[in-house]
Parts: sequence; C-alpha cells; structure tokens
Amino acid sequence: MKKKSIIMRVLTMIAMGLLLSVTIVAAKTDVGAASKTVAYTPDMSNGADNFYKSNKVNMKKVSFENQYKMKVAGNLFIPKGLKKKTKNPAIIVGHPMGAVKEQSANLYAQKMAEKGFVTLSLDLSFWGESEGQPRNAVSPDIYAEDFSAAVDFLGTRPFVDRNRIGVLGICGSGSFAISAAKIDPRMKAIATVSMYDMGAANRNGLKHSQTVEQRKKILEEAAEQRYVEFTGGKTKYTSGTVHELNKNSTEIEREFYDFYRTPRGEYTPKGQLPALTTHPTLTSNVKFMNFYPFEDIETISPRPMLFIAGENAHSKEFSEEAYRLASEPKELYIVPGAGHVDLYDRVNLIPFDKLESFFKENLKKK
Repeated sequence: MKKKSIIMRVLTMIAMGLLLSVTIVAAKTDVGAASKTVAYTPDMSNGADNFYKSNKVNMKKVSFENQYKMKVAGNLFIPKGLKKKTKNPAIIVGHPMGAVKEQSANLYAQKMAEKGFVTLSLDLSFWGESEGQPRNAVSPDIYAEDFSAAVDFLGTRPFVDRNRIGVLGICGSGSFAISAAKIDPRMKAIATVSMYDMGAANRNGLKHSQTVEQRKKILEEAAEQRYVEFTGGKTKYTSGTVHELNKNSTEIEREFYDFYRTPRGEYTPKGQLPALTTHPTLTSNVKFMNFYPFEDIETISPRPMLFIAGENAHSKEFSEEAYRLASEPKELYIVPGAGHVDLYDRVNLIPFDKLESFFKENLKKK
C-alpha cells in the first residue's frame, strides 16, 4: 500500500511537470493564443453580411487603365431592368485601407445598385486584382488617381450620365476620395463612411497619441529598411490587422480581427498570402506622413459632402475634423451605437437610406 502510494505520488509529480513544461512552451510560442484563435466565433450581429449577393443586380468584372498605365480592376453592378438607352447616375465605391473590393465595397456597391444607381467597386492599385508592384505598396497619389480613372471609365459608358457621378469611400478610401475630389470636379457628390485620414493617423496616431519622436523612429526604421530591400533583402511589412488575439489585445485590434481574420470578412486575393493581407510595406507606408487630404477640402464646395461615422467609432475624430474644415453644403451623420468596423458590413446599422437620399438629391438631373 505504501509502495503504491509512493508510485502514485511520483506519477502525479511527473504529470505536474509535464503540464508546467507545456504551459511554458505555450507561453513562449503563443500556442495558447493560437488555440483561442481556432475557437474564436465572429460577431455576426446586426445583420453582418460582408459577402452579400444581390439577386436584383447584374455584376460584371471590369478593368481599365489609370494615367500611369496600370490596370485597375473593379466590379460593375447594374440594376436589373436598367434602361441602358438612358443616361443613369453612378457611384464609385472604394474599399477600406489594406482591404480589397470584396471587403465592404462590394456590399455597399450592390446595396446602392439596388436603389437604382450604376455602381463600381474597385481595387486600389497594388491591392487585390489591380496592378502595381510591389504588392501592398502605399501611394496616396496613385490611389486618388484610381478614383479619377474610375470616373474616366464610368463616364464613357453609354448608359452613364458623366455629369452625375458620385464617390463613396469607406475607411481609408474616404480620405483618398476626398484627395481625388479636390482636383477632379467630375465627382459631383462625395460621401465617406468610417473615414480614416490616413495621413493624420500615421503622423499623429489616434487622438494625437503619437509623439514626433515616435514618428521619427518609424521614419528611421523605414529608411534603413530601404537599404535592405535595395540590396535584395526581404520586404518588411507593417501595421494591418493582427493574426492572433491574446489577453493583451486592444479593443481596436479585436474589432479589426473580428472582420479581417474570421469568416465574417476574411478574403485572400488570388496570388496573395493570408499572412500578408491588410499589411502595407514598411518602406512605402511612411508616404502617408506626407498625405494631407483635408488641406483645401473647402475648395470642393459647392459640391456636397456627407460624412458618416459611428457614435462609438475610434475613428470618429477624422469625420468630425473633415466636417469642421469643409465648406457648405456638408453634413455629419452619426450612427447611434455603431463602432468603426460595424459600418463595414452590419446592414442593420449602415444607413443605406441616408446614402440613397444624399446621392439621389445630388446626382439628379438638372
């Protein structure tokens, strides 16, 4: 009996040792976090439907060149029953920064097409199916050019009224659409949803939380990385959405993870790696430091602007600032109870009726 007790005690100690060693390994390799990731259930509340497919519209894959002779890929949505012998209003829809047209933009484009508009969702250059090397590169000027190229394309369709073309930018594309509209008067009405000023966000951080010294360190790292890549070294990527959640993950990281890293909104374009989606290259991302989309925003007037943001969105400051600086006619529309990513795909929260009334009023025949 005594011998059996000793054996049991030894076995217990061995088991505890194994458990301890497994715990230590898990902590060092983030196995614990990874296991939580596998069991993660996305929040599909409020009608989250990023991959919505409408039976009321026809979709056609299209492509066109921007002024840099780069192919821009898009999805053209046409309401069923549209009279193609008449001239119709159209809306260009831009995806969130680091995303592709299959994430949020297609949803918005289809919903607006159901309301009678010809719509075009596009992949910005260097992303998705559009051309541009290296992949995931940041170039605010070329992004803005893509919106103008989309106007070129739509304005030469026989069923589109080139004098009735609007733009709708989601997240980062909100700032790119504004940048484009400042120099392209063919964009007759401009709306943004959950807008990020990608320039201010990279220079200053959210709520001006980043110091000038921190900014300089980022610039120094990117500058040194240029030597690495120039001499054939590996490309380095930055920011984007985390691939794992753990107890230290921030609410903003969790918010983006819930969309980009789960079946709710995850999408990996052909030829891309899941590990690289949403991540811009480090050496190009610093170009945002020189991006000031709200400078001279008042010159867009008298063309109307609509800024939509969630009441609880961490990005609300950017819509508020754009509204403050813009000239009339302008409107800031706050969605009660909504966060930033909520307005990517939660159809029960997205104010499609507000967008419909804005574009119908401002893209009507004159």
